[in-house]
Amino acid sequence: MKLRIKGNSLRFRLNKVEVETFGSAGYIEDKVEFGAAPNSDFRYRIEKTAATDLAGRFEDGRITVSVPEVTADQWINTDQVGIEGTHKFDDRTELYILIEKDFVCLTAPGHEDQSDNYPHPKGDKTC
Repeated sequence: MKLRIKGNSLRFRLNKVEVETFGSAGYIEDKVEFGAAPNSDFRYRIEKTAATDLAGRFEDGRITVSVPEVTADQWINTDQVGIEGTHKFDDRTELYILIEKDFVCLTAPGHEDQSDNYPHPKGDKTC
């Protein structure tokens, strides 16, 4: 699972296996390890919820995005590319959330394994 953070926006990209895991387990989580010290991992998680709106929170070194179960299941079981929405914390603070299926890209860095990515809808010539 890839995570891009820019300002008050989060963009997640999941490959096929990750989408399947999210569907069956109800969540998917990954981490960045910053050494062996306790609590030095940065974690990020997407989980299904009974709520009706996308929501995001940051607690104890973990970003958690909650996705309504109906919305998640529709995305998982169809050709729908993404889920997006805004979580409003207060009158001044909003978090934009985008969750997408990860497509194959011909210009990806050489170290990136794309074997489990989705075929690009515009064919092999577009990234």
